[in-house]
Amino acid sequence: MKIGVLALQGAVREHIRHIELSGHEGVPVKKVEQLDDIDGLIIPGGESTTLRRLMDLYGFKEALESSSLPMFGTCAGLIVLAKDIVGEAGYLSKLNVTVERNSFGRQVDSFEAELDIKGIASDIEGVFIRAPHITEAHEGATVLSTVEDKIVAVEQARYLGVSFHPELTDDYRVTQYFIDHIVAKYKED
Repeated sequence: MKIGVLALQGAVREHIRHIELSGHEGVPVKKVEQLDDIDGLIIPGGESTTLRRLMDLYGFKEALESSSLPMFGTCAGLIVLAKDIVGEAGYLSKLNVTVERNSFGRQVDSFEAELDIKGIASDIEGVFIRAPHITEAHEGATVLSTVEDKIVAVEQARYLGVSFHPELTDDYRVTQYFIDHIVAKYKED
């Protein structure tokens, strides 16, 4: 399968490496037209306000709002996919969750944790950098993992969202799960 990584900011190369380690083709997506040629899309971390401005500037908001592509958001990508953000409206509103930005603290409060992610594995390394967390998973959204009683991974139909950066480790099982269990399921739609 061909999996795109929104290449406006964030760890694009690292996501592509994980896609390739999963046995699939990774493509940096810089133009809206490329969305027609991929089977799924990863929206990487970065700074969510900057990411949204760039998505507006290059026409990705409208294209993705109407798209049925399976999507995987990491960190800021989760914020972009969320239906609600504490204190403001959601952006793409694809994932039926409420998120709170920077809920684990500032950059200096970044940390790593071993995560038990339902359906994937009990020893996933999670890298949390100015990470959001999911305050509520609403109807249809299944909680996959928590840290310190905060929800950090959810799945809802064709969408996967995580608070952390799986691409910053050598463990590509979260990306592989997205491709093999979500993209593969919805590829024919």
